[in-house]
Amino acid sequence: MGALRLCLLAALMGGALCQYYDYDAYYQPSSFMGPSGPNCAQECECPILFPSAMYCDGRKLKFIPIVPSGIKYLYLQNNMIEEIKAGVFDNATDLRWLVLDHNQITSSKVAKGTIDKLVHLEKLLFSYNNLTEPMGPLSKSLNEFKMIGNKLNKFPPTTLSGMENLTTVHLEGNELTTEAITGAFKGLKSLIFLDVSNNKLKKLPAGVPNSLEMLYADHNDIDSIPGAYLQKLPALQYLRVSHNKLADSGVPAGVFNSSSLIELDLSFNKLQSIPEVNENLEHLYLQGNSINKFDLTSFCKFTGPLNYSRLRHLRLDGNNVTRENMPFDTSNCLRQATDIVFE
Repeated sequence: MGALRLCLLAALMGGALCQYYDYDAYYQPSSFMGPSGPNCAQECECPILFPSAMYCDGRKLKFIPIVPSGIKYLYLQNNMIEEIKAGVFDNATDLRWLVLDHNQITSSKVAKGTIDKLVHLEKLLFSYNNLTEPMGPLSKSLNEFKMIGNKLNKFPPTTLSGMENLTTVHLEGNELTTEAITGAFKGLKSLIFLDVSNNKLKKLPAGVPNSLEMLYADHNDIDSIPGAYLQKLPALQYLRVSHNKLADSGVPAGVFNSSSLIELDLSFNKLQSIPEVNENLEHLYLQGNSINKFDLTSFCKFTGPLNYSRLRHLRLDGNNVTRENMPFDTSNCLRQATDIVFE
């Protein structure tokens, strides 16, 4: 949560787009923490200065060593692990972070009763493996769930059920369809970040909680947005739907006119006109569409001393409009814009 907030702050202050973050934000190599203590698997290191962590990353391991009691932070990324055998976590019931990124684990090789006994688990980072469906049930204390770059094509609605502490879900780079994630995010009262980019979705995920602040759905097959979709998400600030199949016919009038939105990315779709946006929007990305007119009413219904768009960045490159198409009153409506790109 803290890393995510810092990422956002950096983006807002520096203008950078901080789309992804992972354990690198709070991972500290064991070599920086002194020699290993005695209560440790022989294949790994448990620094005396951080005795509750066990570092087994990047050691060409093909199995998970038995985890001793007292370990709360377990790093197993960048190995060749193919399975999770029964009993490996029997002594580590107080485990808080489990990092298994970049291994070769398949869903059929995760022994039942291993992950679900970790009732205090807060972070499950299981990216870049060969999972076709998530394991479960999972700890109700989980706050971060990452399964990027697997082969997920199933996501039972009960997988995240009852996780009221969950704030961050990364599912990008899988094979999930709209039907596969139906009901998957219902009841997640604390969820603020959801990334379902690079899947096979035809619609934005339904049933997402109204706590959501960031929704990324780039690189899918989305061709329409339900008319009241954003009305159900009053906290949403960042919406990215680039590299999809959105045309004007799939964008109802005013669907993006949400006062909470700060950033809207609709680049690389099939739009022919600029959709109506709220005056509070600050960043709008429309490059790579087929837009052929610059309609100022998309940004300002009328212009006055207190009525103008707060837009700062607008990208229109890769469309059929040029700077010459801008109406004469553009400078009044877009008076805060510092970057309008046409080419």
